[in-house]
Amino acid sequence: MSISAPLLIAVDGGGTGCRAAIGTQRGGILGRASGGRANIGNDPDQTLINIRTTVEAAAASAGLPAEALAGATAFLGLAGMNVARDAARLRAALPYARVIAEDDRPACVVGALGEGAAGWVLAIGTGTIVAATDGAAFRYVGSWGFHLADQGSGAWLGRGALDLALQCYDGVLPHSDLTRALLADFADDPEAFVAFSLTAQPGDYAAFAPKVIAAAEAGDHHAQALMRVGAAYYTRALKALDFAPGDPLCLLGGVGPHYAPYLPEDHLAGRIAARGTALDGAFHLACKAAAEEVL
Repeated sequence: MSISAPLLIAVDGGGTGCRAAIGTQRGGILGRASGGRANIGNDPDQTLINIRTTVEAAAASAGLPAEALAGATAFLGLAGMNVARDAARLRAALPYARVIAEDDRPACVVGALGEGAAGWVLAIGTGTIVAATDGAAFRYVGSWGFHLADQGSGAWLGRGALDLALQCYDGVLPHSDLTRALLADFADDPEAFVAFSLTAQPGDYAAFAPKVIAAAEAGDHHAQALMRVGAAYYTRALKALDFAPGDPLCLLGGVGPHYAPYLPEDHLAGRIAARGTALDGAFHLACKAAAEEVL
């Protein structure tokens, strides 16, 4: 494919995977691809590798050679991003004409609510984003990373479930189907839990979140207790962002919608469906950056 218009690159990088899109302002997204995890705070070297390979795969899906990316404007929304620490390194390492890098929150909010729309977002996957916007400015609660925050996230649920399984092994708590299943995953060996924890990244803990969610839906008391604690945090976080029952609220991510049964019923009165993904939001922000550059 031959494209004369300036190329745009969008990247949505998280603790579980990296998603990239290639396109133009007029033609929209022409190619997409998914790749390995891209939390720059936890593993910057691998994040850079995964961004490049995923972007090149997106270009290939659009019929474009990797060399065509040299003149592109790229917007990167990355989990674990610290602009002061990471932006210059990203610009130096990535072979694109212009690189705008932020954390993963603005792209998520814009993708979920749409350009210029006001509302509140609970985006819960490996990590968590709690956000509010009036259509122009953004406000956030949390997002301080797995070790200090990310309450209720997939990684938090997975780690919490493993904690409960070990407490049940020790006889501190009674077993449930969930804790027995988790012990079986580690051959009923608590030392295997410890070995896992020494190298586990947030995405590794989040891999257990689907088991927690399924167990909660089946009535498992330990799983439901974890979900209730997570929901209580999100209720407090929304209040901190001046949310009121009936306001537009979007639940998204692999975990987010599963919290609906645990949130106060009136908080869901204004619930809305996501208009798009974080990758759509990143592409919109890439378009905006390119337009501002022209001006």
